[in-house]
Order: sequence, then C-alpha cells, then structure tokens
Amino acid sequence: MTDPAPPAPPTPPEIEANAQALAPYIRETPVWAWQDSVIEQRIGPGTGVVLKLELFQHAGSFKARGALTVMQALDRDQRARGVTAVSAGNHAIAVAWAARVIGTTAKVVMFKSADPYRVARCRELGAEPVLAEDVHEAFALAERIEREEGRSFVHPFEGPRTALGTATLGRELLRQVPDLEAVIVPIGGGGLAGGLSSAVKQLAPRCAVYGVEPELNDVMLRSIRSGHPEQVPPNALRTIADSLSPPYTRPYSLGLCSRFLDDVVLVSDDAMREALALLFRSAKLAVEPAGAAATAALLGPLRDRVQGKKVGLIVCGTNIAPERYAEHLARGTAILK
Repeated sequence: MTDPAPPAPPTPPEIEANAQALAPYIRETPVWAWQDSVIEQRIGPGTGVVLKLELFQHAGSFKARGALTVMQALDRDQRARGVTAVSAGNHAIAVAWAARVIGTTAKVVMFKSADPYRVARCRELGAEPVLAEDVHEAFALAERIEREEGRSFVHPFEGPRTALGTATLGRELLRQVPDLEAVIVPIGGGGLAGGLSSAVKQLAPRCAVYGVEPELNDVMLRSIRSGHPEQVPPNALRTIADSLSPPYTRPYSLGLCSRFLDDVVLVSDDAMREALALLFRSAKLAVEPAGAAATAALLGPLRDRVQGKKVGLIVCGTNIAPERYAEHLARGTAILK
C-alpha cells in the first residue's frame, strides 16, 4: 500500500488571483518595525523584528481571509440557504462578517465557555450563535443544522480554499517586507500556518517559516511527527489560547504544514501572557493570547535560531473581552518584571 499523495498547495498564480478577488473586501493590514530598547533587551542586538498586524483585519483576525474565500465559491442556491460553522470565536466572527459581505445568513455553533465578547460580536454582525457544551456537541449540532436547514458548512481550518485565503497573508507580507529571512506564525488547526507557509516558501524559498503551538495543545507537532492526523486527549488541560485549541488535525492542513514549515516550537501559557504584556508595554497593542504566540516563540525557543535575522511575527487576532484581557495583562506584567 502506497502513501497518499501530498496535498496540492495553492499555487502563486492562484494566490495572486484570490488576492485580487478579496481586495475589495479585505484590508491590507500594516507592518510595523518593532524597534525600541525594551524588545532589544529581550532578543539582543542585530535581530530585526517586523510585526504583521493582522489583528486590524476585518472581524479582528486573519480568519476573514479564509472564510470569505470559502464563501465566495458558494452558488446562488447555497447562499440562499446560508452557512454554518463551529468555532471558539474568531472563525465564528469571520463567518458572520463574510456572510454579511456576500449577502447570506450564518448560524454559528460556539462553546458555552466562549469569550462573551466573541458571542456578542457574532450577534452584532447578524449571525445567530448556538451554544454547545463542548467541541463534540458543537460539531454534532453543526452537522444537524447542515442536514436539516441545508446550510453550507464552513470549516474552521481545513481545505484548499481556506489555505488559499490565508496564503494571501503570506503574499502580502512578502510584498511589504521582501527581505524577510524568517516568519513565525501561530498554529491552531493549521489553516493559517499551512496557507501562509505555502505562499512564503514558493515565493521566497530561502525564508524560514516556524510554527508555534501552545504546550497544552501540541496536536500539530504530534501529527507531523506521527505522519497522520492526531486528536487532543479528552482529559487534556485547556490553554488560555483558545484560538489555538483545535480538537484534532486534518489531512490537508497537516500536509501543508508538514511540507512547508521548517519547524514547530511550543510555548507555555505564561510565556504567552508575558509576550502579551510586552506587546502592550512596548508596542501599545492589545492582543488575545493567540496573537502573542509568535512573540512568545521569538522571546523563547526561537530566540537564538533567528539571531541577527529579519523576522516577521504574525499578530493574528485581538478578539477578547476586556475583563479577560485585563487578567492576562496583569499576570503577564508580573512575569515581565
């Protein structure tokens, strides 16, 4: 029995065409050179750091790119019936936003433990949130909605069109900073990391791409090592980076990450809190824990490996309730001292 063929990545012409299709709706988010004594003290002189501020994207995260790319392919009948999705928050918000853009409706299944801000934001955008006890109930509910209401399911991270959407972020970053030598990208299910890394490696093969996962959810790293999709154990502890907490990996995103990422590193929850506090203190950015993951990797496991290089950090999102952010900021500030 032969191994299955690796998934075909989005090609540069496909990425370019999709970027043009998204252009009327998606923001070109800014890049910012992070240059001050605070960050230099932490990483040492000679390393150039550029923040890709995707937290300023519509819907508050990179997820808008993949959701809209998927939903633009729906035909008239599918749009009339609407869409559904499962999400801890960012994907649900992006699907709600994209549904408004293309003129359809969204019923999004979220967890009862989801950040209240994210649930409220979905409602503000016109979606109908449905709350589930856990991820297993959430997917079962979404399947029932899909079956009974005829809604199209928009997967939170898997599939060629999702990767095609996130690949536009890699293309955009390289156009803004063509001399990058490394990129650090957070990993949840791999939709962002797979699409972005496929774009970067095809357009700038010498640029390293490192993925970063929470220590408490290393499902992508375990999947890459085993060579097949893995699941998160049912009794696993929960990380504060719920945006980086998928219940499993899937073949397409895993295939892209396995092929195009140079390595995957892990960071602790406290490391993300510390990075969150540093981004606030030094760059005046308020991000969710997942949005601080790339910075945590730069300060920790990747510090020496990217020393002296020009490095891009993907600041992927900022959807978090003020109360939760304040708690993480206070704890991160205490660590930072």
